[in-house]
Amino acid sequence: MATRVGLLHLEVRIAEAMNLKDKRRVVKSFKDRLSRHWNVSVAEVDHVDNIRQAVLAVAMVGSDGRYIKGALDKVVDLAHANRAWTLIDYSVEII
Repeated sequence: MATRVGLLHLEVRIAEAMNLKDKRRVVKSFKDRLSRHWNVSVAEVDHVDNIRQAVLAVAMVGSDGRYIKGALDKVVDLAHANRAWTLIDYSVEII
């Protein structure tokens, strides 16, 4: 049985954040939304102390690489549609 791991990095800019509390509220809201709708793990992995930037890592494990890629593509679409931030860059890797 083959196990596949999908890893998505999202780099976002939160222009409206005036302090770390504002930033963390926006990031937490997105993380909670993903956890409710998708079977993924999410963590902020870079720019933790930067008020207006964040890098999130989203991980998904399964046996079908195409399914994982499709699910992570939908997460990218959701991140792109989020009005609380601007999606600067992203990368998807299936291992």
